[in-house]
Amino acid sequence: MASLAQAPSTMASVTVPKVHYRGMKLFQPSISLHRFTFPHIRIKHPPVCCTKLTPWEPSPVTYSPTDEKGSDFLRGTSNIFETLNSDDTAEAPVTNTEELIHTSNQPSGQLQFLKWPMWLLGPSLLLGTGMVPTLWLPISSIFLGPNIASLLSLIGLDCIFNLGATLFLLMADACARPKNLAQPLNSEAPFSYQFWNMVATITGFVVPLIVFFGSQNGFFQPQLPFIPFAVLLGPYLLLLSVQILTEMLTWHWQSPVWLVTPVVYEAYRVLQLMRGLKLGAELSAPAWMMHTVRGLVCWWVLILGMQLMRVAWFAGFTAGAWPQKSSTLADG
Repeated sequence: MASLAQAPSTMASVTVPKVHYRGMKLFQPSISLHRFTFPHIRIKHPPVCCTKLTPWEPSPVTYSPTDEKGSDFLRGTSNIFETLNSDDTAEAPVTNTEELIHTSNQPSGQLQFLKWPMWLLGPSLLLGTGMVPTLWLPISSIFLGPNIASLLSLIGLDCIFNLGATLFLLMADACARPKNLAQPLNSEAPFSYQFWNMVATITGFVVPLIVFFGSQNGFFQPQLPFIPFAVLLGPYLLLLSVQILTEMLTWHWQSPVWLVTPVVYEAYRVLQLMRGLKLGAELSAPAWMMHTVRGLVCWWVLILGMQLMRVAWFAGFTAGAWPQKSSTLADG
């Protein structure tokens, strides 16, 4: 809106001088027009309002995009300070970010090359730390009689195996992980598997203790002292506790090696109990104790067979689910 205000106008005074006629000798009084002075008249003009700008006023500076294709981010406005459209401005950065994440998640050829030796290194560690000392190490070098030294020597052998088994499981977990790190890995053990596996493990842990306390209370004769019992079944009970802890960790972390962990420990446990039979002959253990060790060997061979059947079932289940998943991805 523009308002025009004009200054009050002022009338100027007009003066007419006397006129002398020299051509005529007659003296005539000159006609003098007296000075007429008009008074000052002040006129107040009301303000005139108009919507159009006058030619002498500059127009306000506005920004108007000329290139429609190159200025999509200022859609529907002529003010450059107006808020930008977040959908249009974020479209290109999001696309670039997704491409960057996809590129960074692709494993390099060097990491894949490092996984290849694990297929041979992992089983070799398992063989060197578990089978070789048990099969080829003379029993006289680790058993010095029913004493603490023999117990510590046997526990040391089992600790060496546990170290090799841990390294093997870590390598197996690294090889079982998907190549694309962005792909989610859901390898949760079924609850029924966890339940029955814990039942089998706790049964193998509780039965020797029940037999030993029965011997201390006179239910089994002759009575077996604590040190010979610890030499025979002490390392067995300790490694069984380590297996329970390892399986619970694999279930909690949803590691893909939850199906392999009991197989590794149970295969070594059979050899461990066979070594216990040899030590029982050296200690002249009572017959009921030897029968208990033989019963534990049969129990764990049965559990190991069930674990292998579980592995076979899981392999068949995965083979049947893979084509269905591929067809679903193709349809999507």
